[in-house]
Amino acid sequence: MFIDFCIPVYNEEKILKNNILKLFSYCQKQNFPFAWQIVVVVNGSDDRSLAIALNLAQKNSKIKVTDLKHAGKGRAIKYCGEQSQADILVYMDIDLAVSLDNINDLIFPFFQNKVDLVIGSRLLPEAKINRSFVRELSSQGYNFLSRLILNHHFSDLQCGFKAIRKDFFKKIAPYIKNDRWFFDTELIVFTNLFGGQIKEIPVDWSENRYEQRKSKVNLIKDSLKFFVNLLKLKIRINKFKS
Repeated sequence: MFIDFCIPVYNEEKILKNNILKLFSYCQKQNFPFAWQIVVVVNGSDDRSLAIALNLAQKNSKIKVTDLKHAGKGRAIKYCGEQSQADILVYMDIDLAVSLDNINDLIFPFFQNKVDLVIGSRLLPEAKINRSFVRELSSQGYNFLSRLILNHHFSDLQCGFKAIRKDFFKKIAPYIKNDRWFFDTELIVFTNLFGGQIKEIPVDWSENRYEQRKSKVNLIKDSLKFFVNLLKLKIRINKFKS
């Protein structure tokens, strides 16, 4: 089995080097029973992110770099999935808000059961979270709205810590339209619509786990976008089912 760790990067020169090296060092120490590589997808950045990533790749063959000219987390992950030769595509946010110790929990369900998508959840009872009241309120609000509009049963759609079988990803990728952060929700929804087996795992999530930069979330602006995207997705789902 071969696994790609896809890391979307948008203007992250402050944390890129340290966090990619943290991930690389962690994976090396695990002695995983599968082949793996880290794919840094620099998308639309206008800082030194690309230069830093290329420098890391020159020093280690397990680190690959892709340069996309347009921004968007979803766009970066879709491109990674389209180009990947791996069996499993793992993606996580470059801020490493989810503890690296949860990587094993994310991956090994693919070895144990018939599962197509594994998603990290900050809202399962066993999860550990360290974040501000405002961020906690926004997550709970997102989840409530998404359940109300989409009628799903998942605890956390937006956690940026997921793994999916590449063959299944290619099956649903054409239906995922959002190229930015709402990509996570569409990934889960269409996996479920296509009969994919989904497993949720609790994660240890910490806001600004590494203090070099603050969250990029804009609560009011992002909440409005989330609501609009949910409504648009609901319409698309209804058309898909009809």
